[in-house]
Amino acid sequence: MSGSVDGAASTGRTASTQGTDSARGARQDAVRVRVPAKVNAQLAVGGARPDGYHDLANVFLAVGLYDEVTVARGTPGEGPVLTCTGPDAAQVPLDATNLAARAALALADRHGIAPDVRIHIAKDIPVAGGMAGGSADGAAALLACDTLWGLGTPQDELLALCAGLGSDVPFSLLGGAALGTGRGEQLTPLPVGGTFHWVFAVADEGLSTPRVFQEFDRLTAGADVPPPAADPALLTALRAGDAPALAKALANDLQRAALSLRPALRTTLAAGTEAGALAALVSGSGPTTAFLTADTEAAHRVAAGLTASGTCRTTRVAASPARGARVVAGSADPAAGAGA
Repeated sequence: MSGSVDGAASTGRTASTQGTDSARGARQDAVRVRVPAKVNAQLAVGGARPDGYHDLANVFLAVGLYDEVTVARGTPGEGPVLTCTGPDAAQVPLDATNLAARAALALADRHGIAPDVRIHIAKDIPVAGGMAGGSADGAAALLACDTLWGLGTPQDELLALCAGLGSDVPFSLLGGAALGTGRGEQLTPLPVGGTFHWVFAVADEGLSTPRVFQEFDRLTAGADVPPPAADPALLTALRAGDAPALAKALANDLQRAALSLRPALRTTLAAGTEAGALAALVSGSGPTTAFLTADTEAAHRVAAGLTASGTCRTTRVAASPARGARVVAGSADPAAGAGA
């Protein structure tokens, strides 16, 4: 996969061994994992299924905004203990509902070990912003725990655990670009022929993803909702690295629902377009809005225009695709055995 902003071309190694080969099987004291946000270049949504979920055709792009999750050994018997710092950290739950804690519990249960870890989340991905920040933390914690405990779990098993945590979690582990089908968890990697430049406008308050889907169901009640499918023109634009062509193909079936719940986002979308963005859309379930630009210089101009418009709380500039969850720091004691 070409065009990664941080040299994330696929190496063929599993996620659990990226950057940690020398430590595999050794006892780790603490492990830090960096994990990217995502933007949906296309989010096609089918009608509600009997289980309450929706079939999706979800074209994910990982973007260069990152959370970092550090996992260290905790006190025996206390289970996962979470802390969080960074923008909007007060909005992050620090109990068992947090996907990072759930990831540690799921991996420990899978291998029959005690989940006694201390998990610290350094937030930089917008919270409740439609950029999969919570899912990213779950994927990062899973990889960090796997490395901390010296498990070397195969990637397909890690992805299965991710899918059990949430629909976006598997992509956070892989990164790059992928088509997600089913609930979004069944991933097919996609080739990308260049770097795409984005501006993200962060809203004042988050939006609940379940609430947005409920609004989608309300707005489409009685309508014939077609089965979701990836747009061939969009996939071609990604493969060619063609930003103008990608701009024409960007689409989000949840945008109407997000705008219904948060009408003020229309003003933000208009402000970014007026500032020179090639295209504007709600990111995932929102309320973060995403603006595709021609290059880095244009991205900074659009960000400045959005800031001046007063229609958003803050803006972020980033490029895609970006590498998925990866170990960036971790100490090993080669003389010690694996396990908790």
